[in-house]
Amino acid sequence: MPQNNRIAILPETLCNQIAAGEVVERPASVVKELVENALDAQATEVTVDVERGGKKKIRVSDNGFGMSKEDLFLCFERHATSKIRSEKDLFHLSSLGFRGEALPSIAAVSRLAVVSGQAGEETGNRLELVAGEVRHHEPEAASVGTRFEIRDLFFNLPARRKFLRRDETEFGHIAEIITRLSLAHPHVHFRLIHNQRTILDLYRQKSLKARVADVLGRSVVEKLIDVDCGDDRLHLSGFIGDPTLNRSSTQGIYSFINGRFVKDRVLQHAILDGYRHLLMKGRYPMCVLFLALEPEKVDVNVHPTKHEVRFHDQRGVHDFVSTSLRQQLRRHQDVPVCDGEPKMAPAVAPPAEPVTQPDLNLRHVPAPSSVRSASVVEAQAAVSMPLQPPAASQVRESFPAYDDGGKPPVSVISSSPVGCHADGEKTLDLEESSAYFSTLRIIGQFHRSYILCEDGDDLVLIDQHAAHERIGFERLKNQLAQGSIEQQELLFPEVIELNLREDAELQDCRERFESMGFVLEPFGGTSWAVKAVPAYIEKKDIKTMVCDMLTDFSSVGSSDISQQAIDEVLIKMACHGMIRANQTLQLDEMVALLHQLDDVDFNRHCPHGRPVMQRLTLHDVEKMFRRV
Repeated sequence: MPQNNRIAILPETLCNQIAAGEVVERPASVVKELVENALDAQATEVTVDVERGGKKKIRVSDNGFGMSKEDLFLCFERHATSKIRSEKDLFHLSSLGFRGEALPSIAAVSRLAVVSGQAGEETGNRLELVAGEVRHHEPEAASVGTRFEIRDLFFNLPARRKFLRRDETEFGHIAEIITRLSLAHPHVHFRLIHNQRTILDLYRQKSLKARVADVLGRSVVEKLIDVDCGDDRLHLSGFIGDPTLNRSSTQGIYSFINGRFVKDRVLQHAILDGYRHLLMKGRYPMCVLFLALEPEKVDVNVHPTKHEVRFHDQRGVHDFVSTSLRQQLRRHQDVPVCDGEPKMAPAVAPPAEPVTQPDLNLRHVPAPSSVRSASVVEAQAAVSMPLQPPAASQVRESFPAYDDGGKPPVSVISSSPVGCHADGEKTLDLEESSAYFSTLRIIGQFHRSYILCEDGDDLVLIDQHAAHERIGFERLKNQLAQGSIEQQELLFPEVIELNLREDAELQDCRERFESMGFVLEPFGGTSWAVKAVPAYIEKKDIKTMVCDMLTDFSSVGSSDISQQAIDEVLIKMACHGMIRANQTLQLDEMVALLHQLDDVDFNRHCPHGRPVMQRLTLHDVEKMFRRV
C-alpha cells in the first residue's frame, strides 16, 4: 500500500531552535534567563559581562549554590528543572523560572560554555555545547556558583541575527533587564560590564528606596510617594511618582507581582486609572510597585517570557490597585484628585496668585488696515519667536485624560474654516488666502488661552498654543531641512541624570540629537551635561524633552529614521517651546502671532491635528439669543 504519511516528529535540535524563537528574542532575553536562574540559586552577587551589546559574548557569573556534574548535563534537557516537581507546585510558585525551556533554547542558538561548583566539592565541572550538542566536558577548578558564557548568539540562524539592532541599542535592553531585576532584589550586588567597561556596580542595599536612587536617579526619588496598602492576602507596596514626574511612554512603570516583573494590561490600566485626570493625554507616570497576593490567585504560566499573568479576581485586583494609588495621591501635598463621574479636564491650571483681571480682556483695536500700517510694524520689531518664555508650571492644553466612550458634546461652533452665512454668502476660504489671519480684527483674549477676532459678521476663536505650535514646528522643520537647527548655548550647562536604558539609548542616537540643536557631553556615570539646546524650547524642561525624544528615537531603531519619525520629534520640541494656555498676551504679541501664522503651511491645524481656529457665525449667535 502507498505511504501517504505527512506528519513527522521533529529532531530535538530543531525543536529547541523553534522554542528559542519564543524564549530567546535578543541578547537581553539570554541575560534575563541566566540572571533569574542565578537569583533562584540564592545568589547574592551577580556579574553580567557582555561585548557588542551581547551579540559577541554574554558572561553571567554568580555565587549561588551551583550544580553537580549530573545536574550540569540534565539542565540542558527540555523541561528539566529544579523549581517544581508536581502540578501542585505549579500553583504555588516562588521561583522566577520553572518551565525548563530557557537553557536548551539558549544552547540551541549559540556556542555555550558553563562552569559550576558546589560547596564541599574539591573541583567543579565544565561543559561546552555548540548548537545544543555537547562537545566537551572536563573537571575544572571552580568556586561555589555558576558561570555561563554564551558566544556568537544566533550564529546558526543568520536570518534571526540580522534582525538584531545596533550594539548600543541591544545593550540598552540588557541594561533595562538588570534595572528591573535589581529593583526586585535590592539585597543582591549586581555588576554590569560592557566592552570591558564597568557600567553599573550596584552594591547591596537595605532598602528599596536606596536601590531606586541607584538605578533611576536621586532626582526621581525626590518626587516619589510611599505606597503601603492592603493585608496579607493582597498587598501593594513601593513608590509612585507625583503627577509632575511623568514620561511619554510606559517605560517608567515598573510593576512586579510576587517579586516577578510583569507587563500586565490589567495592572497597567489600574495604575493609569489611579492617575485619572492628573496627567495629560499621552503622558504616563513613573512608579515602582510590588503587588503581593496568594500564589494560587495568579497564574504566571501564560507565556514563556512570564511577563503576562492571569488573575483569579481580575476586577478585585484592578480596583484595589487603582483605589490605593488615588488615596496616596490625595494625601500627598495639595495634588487635586477628581472623584466620581469622569469630567473634562480644566482648561488651565489655577494661577499661583489670585487673578484680578477679568477672563475677557477687551481693548480698543483699530481697524484692520491701520493695524497693518502701524501696530504690525511695531509688533514685528518687538516680538520674535518665541514670544514669551512660558512658565514651567503652566498647562499647555486641555483635553480629557481618558476617553470614556461618551458622545461628544454638541457645539454651535463650526470646526470648518469655510463657513456659510444664513443668506448664503460664503466666508473667506483659507485655502485661497495667504494672508487670512493678519486680516482679522483682534477683539481681545479670552481665558488667557484664546484670541478673539472679528471676520466680517463672524466671530473667530484662535487657540494661541495650537497656533504657536504650528509656527514653531514649521520653522524647526525648515531649519532641519536646511542643515541645522538654531542653537542657544546655556550660560551654565545643565546636568541631567538618566537611567541605564536612557543612557545607552542616548549614546546610540547622540548624533541625531546634535542634528536637532542639542549639544550633550558625558558627565560621569549615567549623567550628561547639556551645553546647548534648540533656540525655541523651554529651558526649564530640558530633561523631559530629552527623555521624550529618546522614546521616539528608540522606537525607530538603527535604520534610517523616517520623515514621519523626525516630524514626531520636532512636534515634541515645538510643543515644549511654544506659548501655553493660561498665558496673557499683549496686543502686539497677538498681532505678531497672527502674521507669523500666515507665513507657515497647514496653519489651520496644530501638528497634532487639533484645529487652530473655530468660527461662530452671526447667525449662530443670534440663534443662541433666539433672535432668529
